[in-house]
Amino acid sequence: QVQLAESGGGSVQAGGSLRLSCVASGGRVYSSSVMGWFRQVPGKEREFVALIRWHSGSILYADSVKGRFTISKDNTQNTVWLHMDALKPEDTAVYSCARGSQYSTNPQSYYQWGQGTQVTVAS
Repeated sequence: QVQLAESGGGSVQAGGSLRLSCVASGGRVYSSSVMGWFRQVPGKEREFVALIRWHSGSILYADSVKGRFTISKDNTQNTVWLHMDALKPEDTAVYSCARGSQYSTNPQSYYQWGQGTQVTVAS
């Protein structure tokens, strides 16, 4: 069974950059899959950040991160990255990658999740 594992979180100053990685292991990521990044802060609902379609590479971003974050993938490495630039304190959250089969910003459309990685942006 495919498992997702995120890495790359940490603490940065506002304006800094981080790159998150999500590695899918233990099986094949089917071409029909959609890989998404979501974030969540305590007491709030999980928020869509970005997604990429595994086969075509079609991409969608949340308006709040458009122009600052870049999602990319390498099918041969079963890896999805989220490169985050110009980070703001409001980007502070636990970031999780997820695998689904629908081109959707709704977290309920995703059936597999990683454990998440903390990103903290200091002002």
